[in-house]
Amino acid sequence: MKKLFIAALLFVGIASFAQDADVDQKPPREQRERLTPEQRNEKQLKKLTSDLSLDTKQQEQVKQLLAERSTKAEKFRDARKEQKESGTKPTAEQKEAFKKEMMAEKDANDAKMKGILTADQYTKWKAIQEENKDKIREKMKERRNDN
Repeated sequence: MKKLFIAALLFVGIASFAQDADVDQKPPREQRERLTPEQRNEKQLKKLTSDLSLDTKQQEQVKQLLAERSTKAEKFRDARKEQKESGTKPTAEQKEAFKKEMMAEKDANDAKMKGILTADQYTKWKAIQEENKDKIREKMKERRNDN
């Protein structure tokens, strides 16, 4: 009887532990709600406003910058998708040119943000950028390990 009772407790403990693991999981990428570029920009603006304490003038400038950046990103995405559908792989020179173009775009974006934000806000923004970059790296490592 004692062994049966211990086995039942062990079973209940394992079963409850297995159920708790699923609660924290985020939905798969396909099942998540897809936001429009405008919704993404608005969400990002709200987050930046709360994190950096932006005033209304800064909010307008950042909103415009986010809109510009999202249209350029959409253009890059479409070009990449078009190239993928055509079945041609980019050459090493094309990859290098794309990388340089993206770095130039990032530097231009940083310069614009530096002009909009105060020194303290800019420092905090750069720290947030680094933090996000680290999170992305961790997710990529997890994906590689899962596959």
